[in-house]
Amino acid sequence: MLKRTTLCLSLALLAGCNDDDNNSVHSSAAPQYEEPQLLIVGHRGASGTRPEHTLAAYQKAIDDGADFIEPDLVPTKDGYLVARHESEIKETSNISTLTQFADREQTKVIDGVSYSGWFTEDFNLAELKQLKARERIPNVRPNNTQYNDLYDIPTLEDIIELTDAHYRKTGKIIGLYIETKHPSYFASLDLSMEDTLLKTLAKYEYTRDIAPVYLQSFEVSNLQYLDEQLDRLKTLKHAKIVQLYSGKNSQPADYVLNNIPNTYGDLATPEGLKFVASYADGVGPSKTYILPNTQPATPTSFVQDAHEYGLKVHPYTLRSENNFLPDYLDCSNNPAEYCEAGALKEFELFFKAGVDGVFTDDPALGRKAADLFLAQQGK
Repeated sequence: MLKRTTLCLSLALLAGCNDDDNNSVHSSAAPQYEEPQLLIVGHRGASGTRPEHTLAAYQKAIDDGADFIEPDLVPTKDGYLVARHESEIKETSNISTLTQFADREQTKVIDGVSYSGWFTEDFNLAELKQLKARERIPNVRPNNTQYNDLYDIPTLEDIIELTDAHYRKTGKIIGLYIETKHPSYFASLDLSMEDTLLKTLAKYEYTRDIAPVYLQSFEVSNLQYLDEQLDRLKTLKHAKIVQLYSGKNSQPADYVLNNIPNTYGDLATPEGLKFVASYADGVGPSKTYILPNTQPATPTSFVQDAHEYGLKVHPYTLRSENNFLPDYLDCSNNPAEYCEAGALKEFELFFKAGVDGVFTDDPALGRKAADLFLAQQGK
């Protein structure tokens, strides 16, 4: 397992964290959080209607009925955690237009994949705050380009403060479903994220005592580390660990580095799920682990197998454009067309398969689908 820096926290220190909170009006009696029957997770925010990983996308997801919002975190050169799907930001920002950063364009290999562009780990936070976000897939989501160059790249602190402010205004608790991206790669650069993540979450009353916080990764060892730290520190009241699953024949990056032969497919077997349950509370598989993209849409045993070991199941990612739907659910041949009927049917298929929640780029439709399904079930 990769070595991690020592977490500079203690229970005594954390007992004083209330002093760092602003307007901690709820500190005397934190509300009891109750998990919904079907979680709707705003995948990178409401990324179907706003550029992903912006405060506007997260707020839109909240307004559209998401129970959780999902920030993917990558580090800056000076150790801050910012929300981007990858640390390479050419496609999700206006950095290519800024001449002051032209000389930092380069090519890197991260977890075996070659990326060309600009990378967050080569910039300090003050420099990244000069950038503006852009729509990542304009050919599929042309309407989102109207929001290009309007929004900053947010930090983890920005996101916590957004959800906290919404809670203080409305009383509604929104969870954070946080992914640590490429943890072994960043550890090799002395930019491990885990300790900074835990310290930041413990700093705020909202994430420490009030809101559910799910920590997810496609790697294994950093989740085991996070689980150990959560058990040791006991500072985050509602924190849980979720193992993400990529393609069945691929491997977690830390397994590759440590010559462990197991694949994600191995981790999806009953024996593999039993192992995952030793450190995780849930699993986040790509959706084909549960339902094929072709008819007949007969569920596999994955959900049942995971539930046997007490694991919640939250597959990714349900989207509303034809481009992402199974062909048999498409509304037309136009990949960018919004296909509500097909998307609602896909939500229903996954709910019938027994999942506990879903990641979706369209939280409004996800909420509508969940409410319809629960009403039909008399729940």
